[in-house]
Amino acid sequence: MLQVTELKKVFKSGDTKVLAVDDISFSVPDGQFASIIGRSGSGKSTLLSLLGALDKPTSGHIMVGDKDITKLRDHALISYRGSKIGFIFQSYNLVPNLTALENVMLPMEFAKVPKKKRQERAKKLLDQVGLKDDKQKRKPGRLSGGEQQRVAIARALANKPQLILADEPTGNLDSQTGKMIFDLLQDLSRTEHTTIITVTHDVSIAGKTDVVFKLQDGKLIKDK
Repeated sequence: MLQVTELKKVFKSGDTKVLAVDDISFSVPDGQFASIIGRSGSGKSTLLSLLGALDKPTSGHIMVGDKDITKLRDHALISYRGSKIGFIFQSYNLVPNLTALENVMLPMEFAKVPKKKRQERAKKLLDQVGLKDDKQKRKPGRLSGGEQQRVAIARALANKPQLILADEPTGNLDSQTGKMIFDLLQDLSRTEHTTIITVTHDVSIAGKTDVVFKLQDGKLIKDK
């Protein structure tokens, strides 16, 4: 269970204070697929950064399972991000000089998983997301945008995270490929029992998730 309580994030610009996230509270059960929609500047990316422990809130709490990540020290946060959270970015963020297989193995190497087990899990995950055989040995430059995003999804799942955070994961894809990636994420949330939260501008895609949250001026409105 992800439980967010009275979360606030204030940015200072000279004498001006900007309340990017304004007293937000919500919860998402394990294995659910939630989406966050809102206009540019509404606070979506800031909220995602807070949930991913990439930034610290001004106040409030974020419980992931039985752990309040707002109270973790820097070293513990690094460990938490590496083992409990998977990130999927709009721009894929793959390492260009590594193959698809090696990109998926990389987070497990940091987690000190033995090489044989890294290879086995990476191959299994790439098979699961539909990237098979020769394509697993290709570097990102020789893969299509949709294929690169599949690699990014497999990489996000590598360390069996409790929570996957996806920032506009279909934003750089055509509508057909975007729907395919969305359906893949939806299926993975059920088969892996992983909580997935995605930020998206695509209302038609967001409407198919289990729950939709709308952000407006840093405040949260639950759509469904």
